[in-house]
Amino acid sequence: MQSANVLLKKIVRSSVLPFAAQHGMKKDLFPLGRTLSLSFCLKQDNSCNPSEKLDLDAWKKVIRSGLQDEVSETVSERKELSSSAAAREVLEMWRLAGRSVPENISEEQLKTFMECPSKSAKKKYLKYLHLKELHKKNDKRKMDEKRERRLEAEERASKTDETRRNSFMCLWANCMDRTYGWRAAQSMIFGQPLVFDMSYEKDMSIREVANTVRQIVLSEGCNRRSVDPFHIHFCNFKGDSLYHKEFIKHYREAWGKLLITVTDQCYTDVFPKHKLIYLTADSPKVMKTFDHDKIYIVGSMVDRSIKTGVSLARAKRLGLETAALPLEKYLLWNTGGKNLTLDQMMHILLTLKDTGDWKKALEFVPKRKYCGFVSKPVHELKKTLNLMNALKLGKRQEEVRKQFAKNYSKKLTQK
Repeated sequence: MQSANVLLKKIVRSSVLPFAAQHGMKKDLFPLGRTLSLSFCLKQDNSCNPSEKLDLDAWKKVIRSGLQDEVSETVSERKELSSSAAAREVLEMWRLAGRSVPENISEEQLKTFMECPSKSAKKKYLKYLHLKELHKKNDKRKMDEKRERRLEAEERASKTDETRRNSFMCLWANCMDRTYGWRAAQSMIFGQPLVFDMSYEKDMSIREVANTVRQIVLSEGCNRRSVDPFHIHFCNFKGDSLYHKEFIKHYREAWGKLLITVTDQCYTDVFPKHKLIYLTADSPKVMKTFDHDKIYIVGSMVDRSIKTGVSLARAKRLGLETAALPLEKYLLWNTGGKNLTLDQMMHILLTLKDTGDWKKALEFVPKRKYCGFVSKPVHELKKTLNLMNALKLGKRQEEVRKQFAKNYSKKLTQK
């Protein structure tokens, strides 16, 4: 039986394999070998039993069906290979022509590209893959740059750590922190109060509240480092508010150690009304001098998002005195709003408290908002300009007035 199988395999290799190679068939002829060996066994059984006959027609049908299946499979695979190769050649031509084609494309993406129903759909799909590849490259480049920056920062930190380890620098930093803390503690007993009104949370978005808290943090740091700091009060402060959450993000464990006063009460319940002055850019009254006996209130909000007059309306509703900074009196103002950030207001108030010099205090106003300082107030400059214009006109202006008087008298006589 084994010798018969070996003989059949030799016959298949010598006769069937050339036929399969001409028709593009695979050389996997295990099913065919099994069929022939089975037929040979049947033939041996028929030789033992001469009464039974071998069904050659059924054997031929089996062989033909196997050959047809193998031929169809190889033809389909050849077609797929040829179509994928052609598609890759088309992609290479489009890339050389300057179209948006990805540099690397997988087999699945190539198959999806070939299945696109129209040329425009193929172009859109390739553009999508190209943009996706560009985004990946850009993200990788950003990650590499970030890694390089981190390594450079670590190197700088390692270099600066050597200087920080210097005992003199550490002693100086500790002494300054203690000095700032002592001044802030004194201001809580003897310092002039400065109130931040924290009742504008409903009028702002989450992003604007975060921006406001960032400005207040800068203001608190500036006040703590000053020579004569204010005693800062946070009034109308709710424990579950967005203000509180943002302060916790900034200060973390130091929030409970800040030398400030936080209360949910209104400032009218904490201080006498006649001492309160609400600072707002919408006030018709201009602040002339800094009064050390008054208690100034600053609205904790971002003025860009608030409608004009909100803080002024709140102050009037509570019956408080209002004031605005004399920006037009000392600055040649450009076009734009006169609203300042909270840290800028803190710098201005601290400078006024220490020096009383408006020119020095208003240097903290951004340079883009004004052209320069004026030596005289603006209304006096307008008077001098009008006088100069009148002197330039001279007699001509008097003649115009006389002519106007004559014409006016003629009209009256005609009536």
